[in-house]
Amino acid sequence: MHMAQQKLFNADDADSVALARQFAEVIFNRPLPRPFSYAVPEHLVGRLQPGQRVLVPLGRGNRPALGYCVGIGETPPERTVKPILHLVDEEPLLTPALLKLTHWMAGYYLCPWGQVLEAIVPAGARGRAGTRERVFLKAATLAELPVPLPKLTARQRDALDRLRLEPRPVELKEWAERIGCTTGVLLGLVKKGLAKRFKQRVEQALPAVAETPTEEPLRLNEDQQVVHSALADALARGGFQPFLLHGVTGSGKTEIYLQAIEQCVHSGREALVLVPEISLTPQTISRFRGRFPRVAVLHSHLSDAERGSYWRQIVAGQVQVVVGARSAIFAPTRKLGLIVVDEEHESSFKQETTPRYQARDLAVLRAQLEGIPIVLGSATPSLESWHNAQRGRYRLLSLPRRVLERPLPEVHLVDLRHEPASRGRWRAISPSLERAMRAALDAGGQVILLLNRRGFSTFLCCPSCGEVVKCRFCEVTLTHHKDRDLLLCHYCGYETPPPERCPRCGLSQIKYLGQGTEKLEAEIAQKFPGVPALRMDSDSMRGSGAHARAFEAFRKGEVRILLGTQMIAKGLDFPNVTLVGVINADLALHLPDFRSAERTFQLLAQVAGRTGRGPAGGKVLVQTFNPEHPCIHLAARHDFVAFAAAELQQRQEHGYPPFARLARVILRGKDPSATAAHADKLAEAFTKALPLPGEPPPMVRVLGPVEAPLLKLKGYYRFHFQMQSNSSQALHQLLSAVLPSCPAPRGIEVTVDVDPWSMQ
Repeated sequence: MHMAQQKLFNADDADSVALARQFAEVIFNRPLPRPFSYAVPEHLVGRLQPGQRVLVPLGRGNRPALGYCVGIGETPPERTVKPILHLVDEEPLLTPALLKLTHWMAGYYLCPWGQVLEAIVPAGARGRAGTRERVFLKAATLAELPVPLPKLTARQRDALDRLRLEPRPVELKEWAERIGCTTGVLLGLVKKGLAKRFKQRVEQALPAVAETPTEEPLRLNEDQQVVHSALADALARGGFQPFLLHGVTGSGKTEIYLQAIEQCVHSGREALVLVPEISLTPQTISRFRGRFPRVAVLHSHLSDAERGSYWRQIVAGQVQVVVGARSAIFAPTRKLGLIVVDEEHESSFKQETTPRYQARDLAVLRAQLEGIPIVLGSATPSLESWHNAQRGRYRLLSLPRRVLERPLPEVHLVDLRHEPASRGRWRAISPSLERAMRAALDAGGQVILLLNRRGFSTFLCCPSCGEVVKCRFCEVTLTHHKDRDLLLCHYCGYETPPPERCPRCGLSQIKYLGQGTEKLEAEIAQKFPGVPALRMDSDSMRGSGAHARAFEAFRKGEVRILLGTQMIAKGLDFPNVTLVGVINADLALHLPDFRSAERTFQLLAQVAGRTGRGPAGGKVLVQTFNPEHPCIHLAARHDFVAFAAAELQQRQEHGYPPFARLARVILRGKDPSATAAHADKLAEAFTKALPLPGEPPPMVRVLGPVEAPLLKLKGYYRFHFQMQSNSSQALHQLLSAVLPSCPAPRGIEVTVDVDPWSMQ
């Protein structure tokens, strides 16, 4: 027998395997095709549950490996099994519904189940982050008292009398402070055998889940009452029912969520609210914490310790409402009663690393597994959700008017083709927008300006030879950030000082072209001297609490002009904003992405919704070179229904979602020729697996391979091809059959993105 086996197995282990009453299915964070069966030792029967981690012997060498128990049965496997060595978790990290959800994810997103679990369970929950070891005391029982009883000082006797009155163990230091003695007095009781001392790991306190509600529910208008009544009925009946709440900006969707959650919590159940990371503003968080006493907020800025503590508190049922970004869909709530997905159209709900899941879709599936209602809300629903509502798969609820009967803002299109240049140069702020800004500021209002591009100049170009300065690791132009005087790559983070001469021809007069938020900030300072302005983008908002301070300054009126990227377009409610300006509505319009028009419409509608929320009303100026484009002129009319109808017709004609399923296969490698060759080979393998001519037409189309729009990224060359199908089953069958039969050579990585959101 192998030495490792001798160490792992003894005679007792062999007997326990032979007599095992239960067998566990265990998966690992490895690319293994199936779970492995292990015998459950007698001492773990009744303690081991699905969702706990176990230590087991794996492989021929029986090396101890950490795995997740995903099932327990009493039918012995056909082959010999090994015993579980150790139970790692006393309580399951995952609920039965989450195990079902992640098992579905593994199949749908073509990712090993163990890797899915490892990705969704926070590192802090898997380890001891968020806990610390403390010393506890408890009084000795009558049977444990020494004979004869030792002599005590007056302080020791007083401490012992108080300790005996405590129904639970007390923490040493806290108890000493509370009764006004030293820890030495208490430890003296331990030495004399009158008290027991032991150590225990406890959660670090998170005050965010113990706040007192301070806000009362708002009175609902007629539209809101209709929506609330439908949700209240669904909550009272129970069972899975998906709703799409289409409400214009400022229509009071959040209040609807809050009152539905209140009904859910009062019935003894928990609620889960997903919001885009960008919308997790202090304003949003305070509304939930102002209404519910135990709210956990999960976002990307939490430490491992904080994330682990929240996870364990949710498992323990100490949280009523979970509010969080994409990954909060995996919160281990045990009595879930309602799911809300706010701004359900947001692209940030799609994960761009393995497992590449869409949190909105998982939310619908989880609601189905849990048998509960789900609300998807948006002023500009995704066309997939809108199509589901039109076909009756979701129940459509509408809030067509703003609260307090306030009108939607007037939207004016500024045709940049006819705007005069300033001294022969184009400026970010056109004369029309400048006049509107002065009028708004003179009237005491505030202004928001959107430019969805960071930096000062977006590229450097030589006027002599046309050379454009690019990232050495990516096939993209470098952006000049003037405040740091550096050229930055927004994809890989590469930075370098700007060259004094053209790297190709040596000319010293390199032009700084294009506009970013830094250049817009400089133009505002030049045109509106003395007017306090603030830039909000991922460069200026790096520090802890930067977002909160910025929003508070704007709320108080200390800042008159707020400019920035899309982070200022969503989730803000400032009644004194009377003007919104969109610097360039065309930035995303012509990207090689079938969703470009949809994203442009959504961004324009969302940023327009930031104004007109107060008694002074508001208006929007949208600068564009394409005022005739359907998505721009329909956004100006606030006509989502017409836009959706036109765009859905285009999608159907070209075979794009929601009328087809997509999968994108991406190959990347250091050697462009080898990577392209394997892309051709893989695409050919997929094509050969399709039906032959004369047979029924294939249910899957293979388009490509071609160079990815971002050919070189982070030092790797990228090629991709797209697969379209009207059948999800046919698409997955083809992917599952071909990919294992055509393994990638060393140095080439193949990634499959099912339901891709980015085509870059």
